[in-house]
Amino acid sequence: MRTTHLAHNKRNGKAEIKISYFSLPGLLPGEQLLALNLNTRTLSLLSHGPQLIMEQQFSVNEIRVISPILEAFPHYSPYEVLLAHLSSEIVSATSIARWRQRLQEAQQQGSWRHELRPLRRALSSLRNKLHYFDLEITNIRERGCSLTSLSSR
Repeated sequence: MRTTHLAHNKRNGKAEIKISYFSLPGLLPGEQLLALNLNTRTLSLLSHGPQLIMEQQFSVNEIRVISPILEAFPHYSPYEVLLAHLSSEIVSATSIARWRQRLQEAQQQGSWRHELRPLRRALSSLRNKLHYFDLEITNIRERGCSLTSLSSR
């Protein structure tokens, strides 16, 4: 489950910081949640209080990949959605459709692995950082990625 809060700057009243909170039922204990801050590119594990348990900072590519994976939980995030997020700051239904078409063509031409190379690179470094949260990204063959628990593997 996801909730988003905007923190306001008291000087000018503008919303400046967007933080999304994810409870991730089945992956995190009931009193813990993840806080994703896109401005600082950090993912924080919080417990009731709130108390900071752990925090990791991500690269631009890692944050672009983890965001749609967290938003899709408990379902998987399709490869075309992940690649659209990875390749552009602004993602639309049109850009996702373009990636879907591109992946279909790559599958027919045998260049599927080549098209997924940038995503695989981002996932590799992202997985290492998520292990600190006892989380894993699982590939769903020719479909996408989902978030799972390291403990359940």
